[in-house]
Amino acid sequence: QVQLMESGGGSVQIGGSLTLSCARSRSNDPAFCMSWFRQAPGREREGVASIGSDGRTTYTDSVKGRFTISQDNAKNTLYLQMNTLKPEDTAMYYCAARTCGAQASCSGSLCSLEDFRYGYWGQGTQVTVSS
Repeated sequence: QVQLMESGGGSVQIGGSLTLSCARSRSNDPAFCMSWFRQAPGREREGVASIGSDGRTTYTDSVKGRFTISQDNAKNTLYLQMNTLKPEDTAMYYCAARTCGAQASCSGSLCSLEDFRYGYWGQGTQVTVSS
């Protein structure tokens, strides 16, 4: 069982920055896809960014050039650096993870931003962007 714990959310002004963190519990699985999703009130959950075990990243169009996903494998921690924040970035942000069984690599289409691919979810951290 993999546990995920997000932190780093908060309130920020338009144009500001925040960095979200997601601590992942230890696991015997050799590889993970890790992703960030978000959900605003009254809207469906959407994928924001993902990173495979090979380091390849994927971003939804609305955050390209503003957000950066990264991970520190030694610390089992995922990050989301968010710059030039906009009011439409306001949402609950969730960390998600999936394994690829015994495969040594978990990447490519397996790490796409479709929530059904992910079996492990954190509780979420709120990000609010306002003037």
